[in-house]
Amino acid sequence: MKSFPDEVEITVQAGAGGAGCVSFQRTRSQPRGRPDGGDGGAGGDVVLEASQSRRTLSEFRRRRHFKAESGRRGQSQDRHGKNGPSLIISVPLGTRVFDADTRELLGDLLTPGKRLVLAKGGRGGKGNAHFTSSRLRSPRFAQPGEPGQERRIYLELHLLADVGLVGAPNAGKSTLLTALTASKARVAPFPFTTLNPQLGVITREDQEPLILAEVPGLIPGAHRGKGLGHRFLRHLKRTRLLVQVIDLSQVDPHRPLAPLQELEAEMAAFDPALPAKPRLIALNKIDLLPPDFPRAEVIKAYQETGRPVFAVSALTRENLPALIQVIWEEVISLDHESAPAISE
Repeated sequence: MKSFPDEVEITVQAGAGGAGCVSFQRTRSQPRGRPDGGDGGAGGDVVLEASQSRRTLSEFRRRRHFKAESGRRGQSQDRHGKNGPSLIISVPLGTRVFDADTRELLGDLLTPGKRLVLAKGGRGGKGNAHFTSSRLRSPRFAQPGEPGQERRIYLELHLLADVGLVGAPNAGKSTLLTALTASKARVAPFPFTTLNPQLGVITREDQEPLILAEVPGLIPGAHRGKGLGHRFLRHLKRTRLLVQVIDLSQVDPHRPLAPLQELEAEMAAFDPALPAKPRLIALNKIDLLPPDFPRAEVIKAYQETGRPVFAVSALTRENLPALIQVIWEEVISLDHESAPAISE
């Protein structure tokens, strides 16, 4: 089973500086001219750049070592060696960068085009022209270039999504994601069909697209490593709105809130900030309810939590337009709340 490439360790090495040149100016009239050896060029840096075209860290499965070019040697006639070009490595938005040895956070790449220098190139060596003095008129030596910095880097991706779908295995999250967006998430009638986070997009003509992320189903003890969802809960940290998906066909009418309570307990155990996020409740699979199911009473119990509640069928698309509308309204409202106030 291939794991979702959302964390990886790589080694980066900046380019070495070029050596300085030992040279003397020679002409017919001046056969023993002054030293004119130029400096070596600086080695190239290794730089990370946040890119919207990247979605995962899958590129690093095939390549784990990155090395920038070295600087060129200095030349005669005081000519400076060419600097080594920087090696630019593209990563997805939301990539956090750590020193693999110390676990120090080096940066958080959240905006397109943002760059972070991981390893500095070595300085070029000075040519012999630098070492002339009244006592040393003809130096026959130059400096070697400095080696480039080398370090191990740990990359951790936190998906940047507007809305996160979270729920127990087989709650219908993948079907719901497919119904709400153009996603092609895997759907099957058994638990744990979602092994990796899935992304989808809701579009409107007059609005910026909304990105939805679905994480693998959570079971009791997920925060301690049970099941699959614990590895991916961190992807919910940066979502602005959560949609908690409950399989209504599996709810015990005598304990209607038990699935929601178990879900929130796992979220809180992983990160206390997750249950504090704005959230909606989607009671899914209403198409599977038996005739004697006390639907109205169970829905009322969820409404008493104070959150917007939608009884939907991802399969038949019943009530999905109302859910989409409220998702848009909630995200727009959150955008307005986070916008800076304009002073007069």
